[in-house]
Amino acid sequence: MKAITSIFTVLVTLCALNSARAQYPGAPSEGQSRMSAIPAPGGSQNPLMAGIPSGIPTGSVLSLTLKDAVDRGLRYNLGITLGQQSIRAAQSSRLRALSALLPHLTAETSEVVQQVNLASFGFTGLPNVPQIVGPFSVFDVRARLSQSLDFSRISEVRAGTENVNATERSYQNTRDQVALVCLQLYMQAAAGSSRVEASRAQLKTAKALYDLAVSRRSAGFIPGIEVLRSQVQMQAQQQRLILAENEFAKQKLALAQAIGLPMGQEFELADQVTYMPLAPITLEDALQDAYNHRGDYQSLQAQVKAAEESRKAAVRQKLPSLDLNANYGDIGQRPFLSHGSFFIGVSLRIPIFQGRETESKILAADAQLEQQKADLESLHARIYYEIRSAFLDLKSSGDRVSVAKSNLDLAGEQVAQAQDRFAAGVVGNIEVVLAQDMLALATEDYISSLYAHNLAKVNLAQALGMAASGYEKLLRGK
Repeated sequence: MKAITSIFTVLVTLCALNSARAQYPGAPSEGQSRMSAIPAPGGSQNPLMAGIPSGIPTGSVLSLTLKDAVDRGLRYNLGITLGQQSIRAAQSSRLRALSALLPHLTAETSEVVQQVNLASFGFTGLPNVPQIVGPFSVFDVRARLSQSLDFSRISEVRAGTENVNATERSYQNTRDQVALVCLQLYMQAAAGSSRVEASRAQLKTAKALYDLAVSRRSAGFIPGIEVLRSQVQMQAQQQRLILAENEFAKQKLALAQAIGLPMGQEFELADQVTYMPLAPITLEDALQDAYNHRGDYQSLQAQVKAAEESRKAAVRQKLPSLDLNANYGDIGQRPFLSHGSFFIGVSLRIPIFQGRETESKILAADAQLEQQKADLESLHARIYYEIRSAFLDLKSSGDRVSVAKSNLDLAGEQVAQAQDRFAAGVVGNIEVVLAQDMLALATEDYISSLYAHNLAKVNLAQALGMAASGYEKLLRGK
């Protein structure tokens, strides 16, 4: 009956371990950043996960802190570069709209030498006028001024200004997203490093157990099956270590790519992921901070204002517009044999019937405005749910850390007692193997819960619009 119970216990433990290994060594699903759900445009890599390599490898191992990683990401991440260029494109559109309202002043000079055949124009046989006139020269130097006063253009300029504001706020949101990605990748790598260290320690323990089993087998105290069982356990730990080291190496590569480290630069993580509970914060305060700081929310507010100005511009196309054209110059046969001349003209354009083009523009602008308002209201509600979700993740992950830490301590004591019992010859090493597997499972649970808790903190920082500026306070529990 004891043998059947032991076999059943082994099977249950191995099933639990296999379930854990299905996720090992990836990050837990709880608290996952919403950045992981953002699709890359056109099926290509998400620009927030890519960087622009800067500098050359130093040849030494770089000590990289969490702050260093975020700072580099905010300088060399591809999303930052694309966001900066988006601001320039929006500024260009605004200047183009402003150009239609500003005066246009040009200067030109010309000198023409020509000969005219009057007969080609129908002037034949004029008294005392030869058919061929010239050659003669005409010299002209002139300044030209044009100015347009169109009320629809004024609204277009205001819309362009709001679009620039929207793009700048969107760039602020991009900085938060880049910071979130850098934090997530760094903490993933830090968790991977913890898994490597834990696997090495477990392998060391398994090897010590194997050596002890070999020694006791040589002395005739235990059967050969005990040695085989210890060897299987040791090799299983070796496999876990190989897998953990490979995943850790890939996590470091992903981090290096996102923050734009020089290709081939070796680095080590200077900061470790630790547990620190977050200071209490009310839902009302969190929501107020989010509405005041989130770049995407402020960007949509500016886009609504831009859409309102675009609609005004479409309506104002029904209004009259005024054009001024003037020039002043000096014209004659040659310089110093010339005389000044000028022209001033003012025209008033009154739209009467434009083939319903204006109505179509008003309809399109009105539809765009309603879409932007709907997006703003939707985001307003989504911020509430994101912050509530972040609070739930913080509570759950914090509780998980407490339970996982207690379970890890108990599993460690269980391994120590099982080793002592085996060394004393009280039990076989199957009890030690089971205790080691439970310790491995408890270690993985603790690392995963610790990662989930810190990720929940940075997700809260992102939901508050403070991922780039306030992540250090939240990670330190302030």
